[in-house]
Amino acid sequence: MSKITCFGEVLWDVFPTQKKIGGAPLNVASRLRSFNHDVTMISAIGEGKSGAELLQYIKDVGIDASCIQVHNEYKTGKVKVMLNEKGSASYDIKYPRAWDKIRLTEINKGVVKNSDAFVFGSLAARDDSSRSTLFKLIELANYKIFDLNLRPPYYTKEVLIHLMNKADFIKFNDDELYEVSKAMGSKFNSLEQNLMYIANKTNTKHICVTKGHHGAVLLYNDKLYYNSGFLIKVIDTVGAGDSFLGALISHLLNKINPQEAIDFACAVGAMVAQNEGANPVLIKSDIDAFINPYKV
Repeated sequence: MSKITCFGEVLWDVFPTQKKIGGAPLNVASRLRSFNHDVTMISAIGEGKSGAELLQYIKDVGIDASCIQVHNEYKTGKVKVMLNEKGSASYDIKYPRAWDKIRLTEINKGVVKNSDAFVFGSLAARDDSSRSTLFKLIELANYKIFDLNLRPPYYTKEVLIHLMNKADFIKFNDDELYEVSKAMGSKFNSLEQNLMYIANKTNTKHICVTKGHHGAVLLYNDKLYYNSGFLIKVIDTVGAGDSFLGALISHLLNKINPQEAIDFACAVGAMVAQNEGANPVLIKSDIDAFINPYKV
């Protein structure tokens, strides 16, 4: 079991007919905790019922909430989620919110120093306050995992490059990979060429690119590993990539073979996409049966 700290947004995903707890780093944290890792969440909520319910969820799933700050001057995070006919999501992310104002403290500095891995995304860097805290915490981290989450207009090329250069592991989706590599000067057209271009530019040995229902490709210590995806009926894609990352990190930190890790992660991401919301309960035996129903 590894000790992992996740940094960034905790919020409510508000769908047309319901609301669900979300935020990419919290989704990753929830999935990591479901695989029995020791997980701490660094974030901030507002006062009132919405924040209290979020905090209670974090505690209920077994995530350490000692680094969740409460701000009386900012509201708890909220995102309006729109789903198209294929279940793909677009987002209206309210600003500013409490998670934009995460303060640096001796407590969260100590937690990051003592963690095996530190997970962070690009959205939490949209505001000067949380960005400053993130930049300082990265310098204290042992294994740094950067999950790009490009939500226009909340990112800049300069911040993305800074975070990639600091990271030991970077996760993109395919659209994000092409956008970022082009912005960094790549003239390549293939996914693999652009993946290697980023690896060389940022001196990163571990990069993963998700490809929607076509699976994912993982660069791990100079070797590429592939999974071509799973056939499912998509309900909604919210949180699927986050659970994918949580599953992948879990296996890699547990020193499991990278091919087995990416197969497992793709299965988890697919199973989330065929359920409502970002954090459906998934049991290991069901995941194994999904990967290979004849083996169980």
